[in-house]
Amino acid sequence: MTVRIERPEYGGTFVGLDEAGAGHSARFVLPGELVELPSLRVLEASGERVAPRCRHFGVCGGCDYQHSSDAEQIRIKKEILLETLQAAGLTGLPDVVVHAGEPWEYRNRVRFRVEAVDGAFHAGYNRRGGREFLPIAECPISSRLLLRAAEALLKLADGKEPGRRWLASTAEVEFFASNDEKTLQMTVLTRDGRIEGFAEFCGALAAMVPELVGAGVLAASAGYGAKERATWGTGGLVQEVRDRRYWVSRGGFFQVNRVLVEEMVELVTAGRRGALAWDLYAGVGLFSRVLAGSFELVVGVEVGEPAASDLARAPKKTEHLQAVTMETVAFLRAAAVQRERPDLIVMDPPRAGIGAEVCGLLERIGAAEIVYVSCDVVTLARDLFLLVDSGYRVAEVHLIDMFPQTFHLETVVFLSKTMV
Repeated sequence: MTVRIERPEYGGTFVGLDEAGAGHSARFVLPGELVELPSLRVLEASGERVAPRCRHFGVCGGCDYQHSSDAEQIRIKKEILLETLQAAGLTGLPDVVVHAGEPWEYRNRVRFRVEAVDGAFHAGYNRRGGREFLPIAECPISSRLLLRAAEALLKLADGKEPGRRWLASTAEVEFFASNDEKTLQMTVLTRDGRIEGFAEFCGALAAMVPELVGAGVLAASAGYGAKERATWGTGGLVQEVRDRRYWVSRGGFFQVNRVLVEEMVELVTAGRRGALAWDLYAGVGLFSRVLAGSFELVVGVEVGEPAASDLARAPKKTEHLQAVTMETVAFLRAAAVQRERPDLIVMDPPRAGIGAEVCGLLERIGAAEIVYVSCDVVTLARDLFLLVDSGYRVAEVHLIDMFPQTFHLETVVFLSKTMV
């Protein structure tokens, strides 16, 4: 069966029509191409098709667009963004402004599975579409320090104990690097809850990777976010953004793209000033600390740990910043009752978005300007429709390509109040 590919879908797939006009969805194709399904043999290739850089592309569950030129990836994401917003009922949208950076070696965090295959230990990911282990030899979207650390980790199996014993009990390992690649944190998830010899294990790795400054171990059954069973070194690292130093505890959230984070902070905060600003879902205070330089008071609201604790320490180093450890919806309920109205609200929620209740509370509060930072275009579209329906206007839409080679995209939307 042959299919002419017509357009992209959110999620990494593309839609096309066969000779009878029936629709079909496929991955690893491009608009305009004539392909054979289900073999995915390309009969007529797009001029934007390129050779994937990674040997694991297509089998690995990570990247979606390595077969596409950088320019076409941006065009695809822009089309998906606009079509998703319009499908939600949003009309009269401004032109999308695109921000892009280096599309390779941009990730500051990576999470590997560790498995023994044919008697040798390997780091890897899940195969696409399931949980089958895929040993990897490269990952060109990750920073070089992360890959060097993974290689060194596996070499511990060749040395004296406890290296091999620790690798045998390790289910997953996460590496998190500072954006300048000078420091590194490691989290190890063990199958058996092992903690004996952890310090010696970390010390052996640090001898090969001197950037390693701290590590923690968790039981795999408890998962990420659980209390660490043992630690080594420091509990986090410092990320520098726009001359500000952010302490990020091990396991805490921070923007994964080490190339574009400064541009995103500049976009969100530049030229904004006033008496009161709120930074909702504030994380470690990425936006709060910059805004505190131009507002009389900035309130950063965060409840998730360890980010909330990191944010709570920030006022000691930043004037005009108040940290509030509270769910955003609870904070807004109280603010609505007290009739507080900030000049600016910045919000960077998780993929689930903000939802109907938060949108309703924002309508009651009526801030003059809202900046919505989103990592999920579907929930963004849902929330924007509610905000526009409540009297806000979409003034600017920015697409930030924080996740090159994947279907994920970051959007920054500026909304202004049109009804009082």
